[in-house]
Amino acid sequence: MVELPVGHKAVQVAIAQDGALELWLDGCLRKRRAPSERAPLYVWTNVELHWEEHRFVEARYWPRGGELQVMVNRETAHVGQVG
Repeated sequence: MVELPVGHKAVQVAIAQDGALELWLDGCLRKRRAPSERAPLYVWTNVELHWEEHRFVEARYWPRGGELQVMVNRETAHVGQVG
């Protein structure tokens, strides 16, 4: 699991036991992409912060290589191997 602070919120990106890609926000599952032959698996969410501020969080996972990429507002926040 990858954990990132996004403003005053906590974002977690995880690979579930069945191989699905999950994006959690403050302990609540926001998006889940089931395992598929298509790569990468992709999830995203908009995080609302104070004073109408927003952050766009994206996660991509390539199951064959086990690579996970997380971006916040199109800037890389994490790249690495999982599994």
